[in-house]
Amino acid sequence: MPIDRRAYLHLGLLMLAVPAQYLVSKFLATSEAHRSESLKGLLSGALGFKNKYLSWNSWHKWCLELLGKLHPKRPDFGGQDDPNGESPAVEVFQYRDPKGYFAQSLDPRSPRPSSVKYRIGQVIRHKLWGYRGVIIGWDSTCRAPTNWIKMNHPSDKESWRNQPNYSILVDNRDRQVPQITYIPQDNIEVIVNMQVIHPILEDYFETFDGAQYIARPFLKAVYPHD
Repeated sequence: MPIDRRAYLHLGLLMLAVPAQYLVSKFLATSEAHRSESLKGLLSGALGFKNKYLSWNSWHKWCLELLGKLHPKRPDFGGQDDPNGESPAVEVFQYRDPKGYFAQSLDPRSPRPSSVKYRIGQVIRHKLWGYRGVIIGWDSTCRAPTNWIKMNHPSDKESWRNQPNYSILVDNRDRQVPQITYIPQDNIEVIVNMQVIHPILEDYFETFDGAQYIARPFLKAVYPHD
């Protein structure tokens, strides 16, 4: 049975304890109490090193910083949110489609049309395909390239073109490759008490309140009435 990586780390720390104790007793302390305190300090430092440099979060942060240096013109790499949560998410949002297709325009949706039934942050299920996701944007009517509209909204579904369309972060449990879809209002049903798994979920939302996701300030500014 494979051993968890954390078990290897803990085993390594235990193995370091013996030579550490020897060094403490040999060079650093003259009494039992001093040796005990010194050993605790060494172990605490080792654990701090593990948490700072050998954890997933630390490696993830390091990778993002490295990619930011390698691709300084790519706003979707690197950087940290400021206290207001404004970046890098707003740049990512704008970079992915500068024409604003698929509900990615940064123009504020104000006033909010009465025809738009659903809001950003609501968790939904696709009525036809069954996958789950969370709404990250909407357009009052379909806003997409002409070829895409012809392919996905055929003539017998022309009503889909003229109704609100929503951009959806798809739950990775339903589609393992991370996806964002764009679907008409007719194909949406809201579900509650359900959280979504997606690698860029935190780019758009701060938290989940038990019913829906709470938008970051930049997204709330685009959809002030949701």
